[in-house]
Amino acid sequence: MIDLAAADHLLTTTRGVRRRLDFQRPVEPEVLEECIEIALQAPVGSLAQKRHFIVLTDLQKRKAVAELYGKSCYPYLESRARLAQEYGEQDPRSVLITRNLQLARFQAETLHEVPVLVILAIEGRVENEDVMAQASLYGSILPAAWSFMLALRARGLGSCWTTLHLEYEKETARVLGIPDDVTQAVLLTVAYFTGTDFKPAPRLPGREQTHWNTWGGRRQ
Repeated sequence: MIDLAAADHLLTTTRGVRRRLDFQRPVEPEVLEECIEIALQAPVGSLAQKRHFIVLTDLQKRKAVAELYGKSCYPYLESRARLAQEYGEQDPRSVLITRNLQLARFQAETLHEVPVLVILAIEGRVENEDVMAQASLYGSILPAAWSFMLALRARGLGSCWTTLHLEYEKETARVLGIPDDVTQAVLLTVAYFTGTDFKPAPRLPGREQTHWNTWGGRRQ
């Protein structure tokens, strides 16, 4: 039997970690390789859909990706800040946006300092395909990314999921030598985290986001 308490704790406390990443502590390659092996056990639509982990430990490579990330991130942050102003300072949406902007700006400013960046990618392109093809491709790589984050968390490492660099996916591919027929899906920061543990995050109740048998259907 799986220890449900331990499993539930892992699933409900795996956060996107930014400020609590330890930039000074090295991450052992063996730990990363172990977590990748675990992540590759995640569901995949077809074994023919080959998944890839591009692990960046070289400082110059990390700086190059961080620069491209910043080119996408800072304009995005400005647009979100304008939205918060439109809501007004007292609006709860504005408060939440402002808090998230602070965290996102910190990540953009320190991305190159994170000891490891990992880009998850999969062979194939679907940007000109129908929604089924797109769902199939991303459905074969995103579960591996989440499993990778969980495996890291279980070993005392934090990570943060981001896709902002994808505005410059082609430029990133050139920097890292990624072939044209490979799709980058997500960029993960990886480092040991400081402190002891994380708590479950505030979320909307599941009953407000669950539909039984039809859209808007509620369980009797």
